[in-house]
Amino acid sequence: MKRVILRLWREKDGVEEKIEMRPAETGAIYGTTFNVPRQPGLLWYYFIVHTEERQYYYGCSEAGGGPGLLRETIPPSYQITVYREGAEAAPAWFRDGVLYQIFVDRFYNGNPGGKVLNARHNSMLHGRWENTPYYIREPGTGKVARWDFFGGNLAGVREKLPYLKQLGIRAIYFNPIFASPSNHKYDTADYHTVDPMFGDNDLFKAFCEEAARMGISIILDGVFSHTGSDSIYFNKEGNYITLGAWQSKASPYYAWYRFCRHPDDYESWWGIETLPNVNEAEPSYREFIISGENSVLRHWHRLGIKGWRLDVADELPGAFLQELRQTLKALDPQAVIIGEVWEDASNKISYGERRDYLLGAELDSVTNYPLRRIMLNFILGHADAGRTQQDMMNLYENYPPQQFYSAMNLTGSHDSPRLLTELTAGLPADLPAEQREAMGHARLKLFALWQMTFPGVPCIYYGDETGVMEGEKDPENRAAYPWGRENAEIREYFQMMIALRNHYDVLRSGSWKAIHADGGAYAYVRSIAGGRDRFDQEKEDNVAVILLNRDAEKNASFDLDLSAWCAGALVGTLIDPLDQYKEIPLRENRLKISLRPLQGRLLLCNR
Repeated sequence: MKRVILRLWREKDGVEEKIEMRPAETGAIYGTTFNVPRQPGLLWYYFIVHTEERQYYYGCSEAGGGPGLLRETIPPSYQITVYREGAEAAPAWFRDGVLYQIFVDRFYNGNPGGKVLNARHNSMLHGRWENTPYYIREPGTGKVARWDFFGGNLAGVREKLPYLKQLGIRAIYFNPIFASPSNHKYDTADYHTVDPMFGDNDLFKAFCEEAARMGISIILDGVFSHTGSDSIYFNKEGNYITLGAWQSKASPYYAWYRFCRHPDDYESWWGIETLPNVNEAEPSYREFIISGENSVLRHWHRLGIKGWRLDVADELPGAFLQELRQTLKALDPQAVIIGEVWEDASNKISYGERRDYLLGAELDSVTNYPLRRIMLNFILGHADAGRTQQDMMNLYENYPPQQFYSAMNLTGSHDSPRLLTELTAGLPADLPAEQREAMGHARLKLFALWQMTFPGVPCIYYGDETGVMEGEKDPENRAAYPWGRENAEIREYFQMMIALRNHYDVLRSGSWKAIHADGGAYAYVRSIAGGRDRFDQEKEDNVAVILLNRDAEKNASFDLDLSAWCAGALVGTLIDPLDQYKEIPLRENRLKISLRPLQGRLLLCNR
């Protein structure tokens, strides 16, 4: 090589720099140093390589992170995420915990005799808890004519708190619980009131107190980009005594909405007329949600919650998110803010605008749908271990460290097919049911092992731990919890993996490094060394080695050099907590081991 030039481009101000890199003494390695801008934002770079004959470019591969590609044309750039100096990590109680997502109507009915509270007018109540949910739609229009309900309520969740405690759960994330006419509650009717089918505000306050005594925090779903049309604020159906925005321009809520022509032509979420969009820049709306003395934020934090999951965060302006964060952290510095983001949240573009979710002034955490897809692609054989590692590195390189370790790593959600359904997709239609179940459960164990040992905050969508819940997208993925029909082996496996994660600091906050990626075999190490973890907290030194074989037919052989992590092991062994802490010998700090088809292993250094 004759010359190597680093080309930098600062996205915020459009400034471009070209920095001459200097060769090391050997001449084979070129390097340079530069100062990143103080303004948070994205910094992009690639390399220009001059030889005696011609000019080349080295940049990011099409797949994203990890090793790049040498090209003759300008390549995709690598990304550096410059976040705010002193940006705080998510609260320790959140990033160290395991979350459990609950769709209240479908979890459990805690009333005597299963009595349903305050059934909605013109709704349908299922006569059997085991029924499959479905929509009753109007012919022609496809609009929902009647919502179906199963009768789950807060009293039911309260009754099942001991189960969640035993499972190892540290926080519950509720789908919306505010009053609304639907079963999903994303069409808010009254932000200050628990839906009467679920209970009331006094019951919720008592529930939060009891959960806190059991070490379980409560996170609510904040739906702030739109309201329901059948609400106190819009009142299209005339069901409330308030003067709604649809009824009159004199309504105190009129300025909240975007009318093209009053009253019937207005902006709505994805064109769904029952979900009118709000104008989040309207001062009176911001005061109502964020800053007022009885704002929605203040109201529910007085009742005992510890945070919010913000629905469709990409439709909430950055200024709205920043004000919400400032107010919330002033109320409770230990409160958490999670944003629903389906893509890589570090470089998300929404409505033509680059979002600043992870730069230190907006969100503590985001829903990690990209990781879920990476894991499923590997387990299902859609991507080999090499591509899986490259996709992992793309997230790891793009996310600030505190965000990578605080991302909400989901089994699934109310917006995705059930995990077990995903894991059995593509199996031959004529495969016997017993074999299909065995394959699904083996893959489910691999997913659980991976989820509970990887950086981030695991979140279990209610019932995924039972090994029996299946369903495609809404409404099938929102079935009632199968009490009494759980697969005991799978539920116990989830409980064991959660217990191990809760017990070993290294599985929550240790550093992460992949050490094997070949075909259907993948392995990584979590480690704490020198008594300090990834967040510079004092922790006991420990090392965990995680091995995965996704192949359904072949064994996978691993020959791993662990000298960088396990050279100080007292007797040269690892221990297997999933197999009665059986000892696995090391030979000159090398681990040679074979995994059966669809097997995963968690091994710990015996220090």
